[in-house]
Formats: sequence, C-alpha cells, structure tokens
Amino acid sequence: MTRMAHILPVVSLAALCMLGSSPAFAAGNVVQRMVVATGEGRISAAPDQAQVSAGVTSQAVTAAAALNANNDAMQCVFATLKAAGIPDAKIQTSNFSVSPQYAPFVPDRPEPQPQRIIGYQVSNQVTVIVDDLRNLGTTLDALVRSGANQLGGISFGFREPKPLEERARVEAVRDAVAKARTMAEAAGITLGPVLSIQESGGGYQPPHPMMMMAAQAREVTIAAGESNVSVSVTITYGIQ
Repeated sequence: MTRMAHILPVVSLAALCMLGSSPAFAAGNVVQRMVVATGEGRISAAPDQAQVSAGVTSQAVTAAAALNANNDAMQCVFATLKAAGIPDAKIQTSNFSVSPQYAPFVPDRPEPQPQRIIGYQVSNQVTVIVDDLRNLGTTLDALVRSGANQLGGISFGFREPKPLEERARVEAVRDAVAKARTMAEAAGITLGPVLSIQESGGGYQPPHPMMMMAAQAREVTIAAGESNVSVSVTITYGIQ
C-alpha cells in the first residue's frame, strides 16, 4: 500500500470526529421548532403640526446683485414668519445655492457654441414647523405675499407622537398573537413559550390625500386629513 493510501483513511477519520463533535451531531441536540408571526398596528388621528418648505429664488446679471435681491426678499419672509407667531427655533435653513445661468443653446448654428454665462441665480429655502394648524393657511398666504416664490411640499405630523405609538404597539402585538394562534390551529400544533419579541419598521404614514388648494381671496385652503402612526412587531413562539 502506498503512502497516500495510508493518509486517506486518517483524514476521513478526522473529518468524522469533527462532525461528531459539532452541535448538530451532538447527543441530545434538538432543532428548535418555531412559529414566527408579524403583526401590524396603525393608529390614525388628526395631525396637530405641519412642516412647510418655503423660500426665494432670485436672478440677476451678477452674483452679488442676485444675492442682494435674495437677502432683501428673505428678510421679508422672516419678518412675515415672526409676525405669524413662528419662533426662531421652528425655522431652519434647508438649502442655499448660487448657480450661473447660461445662454440658451441654438440648434441651427453649425459652429461650436461655448457656454456663456448671462446671469446668476440664488436660491434660499427654509423649513418651517407650524404648531397651530389654524394659522397654516394664513401663514402660507402671507409668505407668498411677502415674496416667497418657492413653496415645497407640506407634511403633517404630531407634536407628541409617543401616546399614539404606544397604542399602535399594543395593536401590533395583538395582531401578531392572533396570527400565530391561527397558524398553529391550521397546522395542528400547540404554541409553546414566547422566544422573542422584536419591533421593526413603523413610523409615520403619509396622511390621506392632502392638498394645497388654489388661493382664496384672503387665505390658502389646506386639507390636513389624518396622519397614521404605525408599528410592526415580530413574535417568535416555540412549538410544544
């Protein structure tokens, strides 16, 4: 018998010894049988807070002139927000940019057309949190009248979301328990102890279709609808 023939049985024996010592082959090791169910909880309520993006875009031949015009307009915007009762802590700059404006491309000209700067654009946007929705429409109307020519999306939420989250969490657990019991009954098995409970995902859901209607004579009309707070819970049961 060659030397290689002596080595192969030794290697095979070592491999069997390693498998025998692994947890999967250890004496008394039993694979845990489990039932995993995920429950969803969602609470809907009328929002009491809104977040609005507003700002000013200004254009001029020079960057300095565009910046000066933008600063003057934004001063009016800030004064309007202050008059509407919005505190400084609820106003935050979200975007500021200065960009060159180029001459339009002429497709019929055969010769190369180098880019030519004809002016500059300055954009300054702020994110505003409005805690009193009764004043939201009036505030938006005042912003437009004060010189704000950019109004972004409006999102609604809650100043104190924790109580709603707690209610959604209870619903999620109940939903997961009901699903686990239904699966166990359909499969003909008996649920054992709870092995783990884990919360995942959740948060705010977009409200029902919200819109900013056309400006009325004195005020912008806003439909806040309802906002949702959702929680997802996963429960793992052992099987008896």
